Amino acid sequence: MPPKPTVLILPGWQNSGPDHWQSRWEVLYGDQRVQQHDWMQPLRGDWMAQVEESILATPGPIVLAAHSLGCIMTAAWAQHSRNAHRVTAALLVAPGDPEREELRAALKSWSPVVLHRLPFKSTLLNSPDDPYCSRTRAQQFASAWGSGFVDYGNKGHINSESGLGDWPEGRALLNQLIEDSKKENV
Repeated sequence: MPPKPTVLILPGWQNSGPDHWQSRWEVLYGDQRVQQHDWMQPLRGDWMAQVEESILATPGPIVLAAHSLGCIMTAAWAQHSRNAHRVTAALLVAPGDPEREELRAALKSWSPVVLHRLPFKSTLLNSPDDPYCSRTRAQQFASAWGSGFVDYGNKGHINSESGLGDWPEGRALLNQLIEDSKKENV
């Protein structure tokens, strides 16, 4: 029986606070957050390097649970890393769009968004009322990345303000993704 994968938490811009589902999953399930040098002025290359270091330091299979800019970083990292094969699956929740006019100045190093197929199974969740990424753009990301697409309903940015608490539905989606990736890799 293969070892249980380690879940690496990839927060977005400004990190995830204590009430965010990512922080709750760290406490509940022992998931490991990838720490960034600068959460407020994120640089894509620096963030990718931090993920690479975390991947190299983590034994066994790895699953990513990314939120917002963490989703965009996942695509950028996967395109450049020689270690992307270590990741078996990724849950991509509410990707932010750094190419939106109101975000471009703050997130200069994140354009253009990498739009290449991910080398692992992935599911992207989008909320039609997400203020940081339109449904059309989220569908574009999912299509380019080869990700399954889930319309999660009107939950805003699918974060602590969305009233998700421990977000058991999200964990169930992650667990299903893990199971599906095991079947594909047999």
